[in-house]
Amino acid sequence: MAWVDVLPFDALAQIGKTVVRAEGRQILLLQTERGLYACANRCPHEGYPLSEGVLTDGCVLTCNWHNWKFNLHSGETLVGGDALPRYPVRLQDGRIWLDITPPDPALRRQQVLSGLPRALRDNDVQRLVREAARLASIGADPLDAVRAAVAWCAERLEFGTTHALAGAPDWLALFDSPATGPDEKLAALGEILGHIADDARNGRQFPFAAGSAPWNEAEFLAAIEREDEAAAVARLRGALAAGLEADDLLPALCTAALAHYADFGHSLIYAVKTVALARRLGVAETLLAMLARSLIYATREDLLPEFRDYAGHLAAWGKGEKSALPLAAGALRGKAPKAAMAIVAGWGAAHPPEAIFPILVEAAAWTLLHVDHRVLTQTDGLIADNVGWLDFTHALTFAEASSVAVHLRPGLWPAVLLQLACFSGRNAGYVDATMDTDDFAVANPVQFFPAQTEKLLDHGRDRFIISVHLLKTLRAGAALHASLPGQVPSLPAALNRFLNARMKGRHVLRTARQMRALVEQE
Repeated sequence: MAWVDVLPFDALAQIGKTVVRAEGRQILLLQTERGLYACANRCPHEGYPLSEGVLTDGCVLTCNWHNWKFNLHSGETLVGGDALPRYPVRLQDGRIWLDITPPDPALRRQQVLSGLPRALRDNDVQRLVREAARLASIGADPLDAVRAAVAWCAERLEFGTTHALAGAPDWLALFDSPATGPDEKLAALGEILGHIADDARNGRQFPFAAGSAPWNEAEFLAAIEREDEAAAVARLRGALAAGLEADDLLPALCTAALAHYADFGHSLIYAVKTVALARRLGVAETLLAMLARSLIYATREDLLPEFRDYAGHLAAWGKGEKSALPLAAGALRGKAPKAAMAIVAGWGAAHPPEAIFPILVEAAAWTLLHVDHRVLTQTDGLIADNVGWLDFTHALTFAEASSVAVHLRPGLWPAVLLQLACFSGRNAGYVDATMDTDDFAVANPVQFFPAQTEKLLDHGRDRFIISVHLLKTLRAGAALHASLPGQVPSLPAALNRFLNARMKGRHVLRTARQMRALVEQE
């Protein structure tokens, strides 16, 4: 213990409270009807001096800034969230002594982690960042806060994996970068923690069924296909119990994700990012269970009329007629999904997948560069035409994830290329091919990517779903630009336009008009 003499007791008794300094800390001393107390002078909420607060009921201290209340005797925070640091105090020979021994790091870590569920439940982003900072300040691993958040949200995400988890590896890549400063590292963690809390804010829980079964890929894929969550999760548990790692399961996960044109490409993106997150954090069982749930609930868009040719083209890949169209991104412009798939299938009969892939990535980049902003802001369109900036990014993030998938299993190339054709077709009607894009040109891509990445740590967007798409799309674009040098000329300009676009946060009038029209049809 490190007891220090701070004040004559008579000096405090005359005024009832005072602030002393010890080891660089401001400590508030209070003489109350219930005894002598010492606590941090700064409110743990936003740092307002508690010496300006009010003492009631003998030992309840209220911060006048936001009305947080602390029981000095029990240590309980009565109103607010964070605990108020307190110090042991004793009287000796008419003087006040304080024990300013730093708290045991293991105990302090446990206190922080035990407070995280409340902060997550309250969707209190500031507190989540404070708790991560507290872990770092005691030398603990601040990623323990992310691990705790993953465990907390696992059964609170009704449909499994969300962008909060899929974006976490990209935020952690910034966190791990030697070029990232301590404040920026904390900002990256705050994006992850805040997004998890935001996605799980409905408060309900959806438990996973218990049970384990020996790993069998065919049985796992069959369970996903028949939407049997319990069986799929049991197989994943069996794989981990047998000593397999999440990376060992990634080929099977990619295969399951690509069995359908599913969930606007999210299934494959989530599979690749889930394994990356498990690689960084551990907690593989929890992350894989959420992924299995998301695969089960994924919308199977190849069952919709405009994408229904997907299965036939996939089954006949390489066996049909060769396309007479040149292998060029321009051949897909203006083509609906069925026509786009037919073109790509024709290319597949004449060209290797590695030659088709950059053409489809360029088509996706060109589309993002030429998005018709009028469509994004209109208030009198059909529900089916409700598109936003984020919709046009999925082809690029899907393309990056597919690079991982085909490296592991080259047999997945046909599914990847046909799904990229689906993206091209579904977005073809929302572009302005005549728009002048010169203002978005990037003179120096080598400088562009790191500069834009640095900006994302102070992005200023008010919704997590937007900031995570900015990050994921930029990092996917950077990876594609590096792996396909000179083959995707529209990509830097497309990213430049997207990253700096003004986005409409809510469509108030459009929603009102569409919902009224829908009700009138009931």
